[in-house]
Amino acid sequence: MNILFLCTGNSARSIFAESIINKLGGGRFRGFSAGSHPRGQVHPIAVQLLEKSRFPTNGLESKSWDVFAQADAPHMHFVITVCDQAAGEVCPMWPGQPMTAHWGFEDPVAVEGSEEVRIRAFQRAMYQISNRIAILLSLPMEKLDKIALQERVREIGSTRPSDDASLIESQS
Repeated sequence: MNILFLCTGNSARSIFAESIINKLGGGRFRGFSAGSHPRGQVHPIAVQLLEKSRFPTNGLESKSWDVFAQADAPHMHFVITVCDQAAGEVCPMWPGQPMTAHWGFEDPVAVEGSEEVRIRAFQRAMYQISNRIAILLSLPMEKLDKIALQERVREIGSTRPSDDASLIESQS
């Protein structure tokens, strides 16, 4: 199943999600990311943290979501926004009518302060995204019809990050 993660700048949160799902998805999922106003480069702290955690970084790039609205783009099963700004924007029409959801996370790129403060913001975002992806991967996809699956994927985004552990248990 193909999943497109969307953000405004496509430099951290959506990049984290793409890399994490590509590793943890075990071949069942293929992740992509894009932005409505891409920054043009992946944030160096995001790359550093992904590499440190042994997540793939090859091929990660900041790109426009228009790439995935083209007729020859990979068919998406899910389109998930990971920032509130992108969720409020008018998105392209995605070919094939994928399931959609919003999983909002604070933008670590916007955090100001010392290098340590900024790194902690990126770590927090990566941890929260990893937790949500773990919940997604725990869903019994083969047992759910499209409507139930859509509802469950949206529920994942409606939890507070501290609720993620209890949601994993309720999905099992």
